[in-house]
Amino acid sequence: MKVETMAIGMEVRHPDYGTGKVVALSENAADIQFEDGLKSVNPQFTELHPLKATAELSGLEIPLEELIDRIARAAVDRSMAQTMETSTQELGVKWHGGHMELIPGKSELQSKEVPLEVFFHKIVGIRNQLRVLEQKINSHAVLTDADKVELQQYISRCYGSLTSFNVLFKDKESQFSSK
Repeated sequence: MKVETMAIGMEVRHPDYGTGKVVALSENAADIQFEDGLKSVNPQFTELHPLKATAELSGLEIPLEELIDRIARAAVDRSMAQTMETSTQELGVKWHGGHMELIPGKSELQSKEVPLEVFFHKIVGIRNQLRVLEQKINSHAVLTDADKVELQQYISRCYGSLTSFNVLFKDKESQFSSK
């Protein structure tokens, strides 16, 4: 194993010392914390193996778990940005760049300002989740028709409660309706 392929925090197995965790790296050595203490080893001349799978990309070798974590974080960040962009497209133009201020009834408490794009994104998220819930109820194999109607009425009431926010929507077909 090469020092370049190791990372601090990586778990490894040594033939004599057992399993340990890399705590420091230098040009030719790795300091590894084993159960019986800290050992400095040269991974190139030792039968040292990673405990977890690794991946190599364009000459870059890092622990697979770390690679997956980086990729997942990047995917979530990208997805959130796209979702925010999509929901902002539904926001009425006059509200772009606006903010909502929440002012508490007690003067000694601090008010809170929320960008309308962020607030609207949350409203659109509620609408989308209600739509998914409707689909799941309507396609549920075990619920009776009476149960489906009853649950659908609750969803309709939720839509009705959210009609106050219709003023934010650009298009009427995107708005909440209790029908």
